[in-house]
Amino acid sequence: MDLDRFEHFYIHTEVEGSPFVQRILHDLPKDKITFVDDRPFPHSKGELSKNEFDRSKKNIFFTRFKGQFFKRCPGARPGLACCNYFVLNLGLQCDMNCSYCYLQSFINTPVLTVYTNIESALVELQTLANYQANESFRIGTGEVIDSLSLDDLTLFSRELISFFKKYPKWKLEFKTKSQKVDQFLDLGPAPNVLVSWSINPQNIINSEEHGTASLQERLQAAVKCRNHGFKLAFHIDPMIWHPQWKVNYAELVDTLTTTFKPEDVNVISVGALRFQPEQKSIMRERFGFNNLVNSSEVFLSSDGKLRYDKRLRQEMYEFVVKKFKSHSSRWNVFFCMESPETWLQSTYNSLPKRVDGIGELFDHRLIKAAEEVFSNENYQ
Repeated sequence: MDLDRFEHFYIHTEVEGSPFVQRILHDLPKDKITFVDDRPFPHSKGELSKNEFDRSKKNIFFTRFKGQFFKRCPGARPGLACCNYFVLNLGLQCDMNCSYCYLQSFINTPVLTVYTNIESALVELQTLANYQANESFRIGTGEVIDSLSLDDLTLFSRELISFFKKYPKWKLEFKTKSQKVDQFLDLGPAPNVLVSWSINPQNIINSEEHGTASLQERLQAAVKCRNHGFKLAFHIDPMIWHPQWKVNYAELVDTLTTTFKPEDVNVISVGALRFQPEQKSIMRERFGFNNLVNSSEVFLSSDGKLRYDKRLRQEMYEFVVKKFKSHSSRWNVFFCMESPETWLQSTYNSLPKRVDGIGELFDHRLIKAAEEVFSNENYQ
């Protein structure tokens, strides 16, 4: 564990006696632990300052989550083709430091927070399984916190993998930019558990993805998972334009397709740089004006986000998809958080539900099924 990078660990007194906390106390540096009755670093409403955001990366708060863990992916909104994804949020904030991270405009929590009551999340999943065990749910844990960067401490992966192995029609996805997988490899094979990586060329990682594993480390971890019977997924997202983008993304695709076979990889998603307009100021305050993200030419799109021009996005998507298909037609590639028009004007010339190999991802019957379970008045 690389816990030395953190300045302090705060533990809410109401969870002090929980089995989770009692276990991690053996791993945390004793001189960096403080028990508190409330969240540290009180913050009023509004965006975090640069100093507050930087501090949030270096301190962890362990507490109980009192809301609902299981939710729809935030990509499910009018005007976008949604891939029928659900999320299970086991924490909030991230210890990594990507310049484009949407959490900079999405949250104002001044401390990295880990929820200690994973047993409550498992109760929610069991409630859903009682009604919908035979449906093809896709559930991920990497929406507002990296799935695995702290997992060698929390070991949440072990609890979730053990649960999902009982429901083979469901798919669990861990999404990460770390290389931390050794803590659950012995639970394989688990063919319905996807371990996925957000990936970019190494020059983009160096420039924009601070505190993350290198591309080589991510792919080496993926090989370990493949060898232990886990399925993989990769997210080339966000694609970031730079003068050598074609050379670097072509090399990235070549590396993937020579390291893995199509049957090793469940899906590959592709998305271009996008962020909320209000995020621009904090990005520039934290990372300056001259990096690739902050110097990008972006425009307000129909969903309210700043994006590259649609023609440039399509050019980038077409390039990557064709590069994959030049290796094998069996690579399943789809676009993340894009409009139906982008799909129709792409090499697919079709909406995703009609594309071979990925149509089931866009079957929205599951959304209604989940809503019915969790709106049931008997569910607590």
